[in-house]
Amino acid sequence: MLGSAVGLLDLLLALLRPAVFAAGALTAVAALVSYSARTRRMSPFSPLARFTRDRVDPWLIAPMERRILRAGGTPYAAPWWALAAVVVGGLVLLSAVGFLRDQLAMLAYMSGSTASLAALLVRWTFSVLRLALFARVIASWVGGGPYSKWWRWSYVLTEWFLAPLRQVVPTIGMIDITVLIAYFGLGLLESVISSALLR
Repeated sequence: MLGSAVGLLDLLLALLRPAVFAAGALTAVAALVSYSARTRRMSPFSPLARFTRDRVDPWLIAPMERRILRAGGTPYAAPWWALAAVVVGGLVLLSAVGFLRDQLAMLAYMSGSTASLAALLVRWTFSVLRLALFARVIASWVGGGPYSKWWRWSYVLTEWFLAPLRQVVPTIGMIDITVLIAYFGLGLLESVISSALLR
């Protein structure tokens, strides 16, 4: 059962990789044409610019432009933000499918003993905590806070061990290195617990 699921995810990854690359390449071309037409580097009345404006902009560039305008940005940046969204979204999709495939393969390999399953659960728990730490770093870059609906989960999962660390670890100038220390501390704690379970 798990072996066939892993094989199916391998096939999905083999199909997704070229699809994500093609989507990124096509979006890059569309973003370049849209940007060139918006900034008058290309005639906005040329056939290529008209095709992009009529067929591509409504579903790819226009939604990003509305968000940028609401945030106070310039509409000229919309094509590049759309390209970044497609590229990052594709990479996240590939990473998520690859992660799921690796976890199912590990589960199939370790399904023999209770200690192996416990070690796998420990690994999953620490992976989620590290992901929450990473999300907090991203939230600090984009202005997300503990009350934001997109980032609240990362604060809930990590604040219980970051708050005591902040009282012990001093800041270096304006830089808070607590998250970095917590990240490496979680890795060390995970290896200690996993080795104790598998001993």
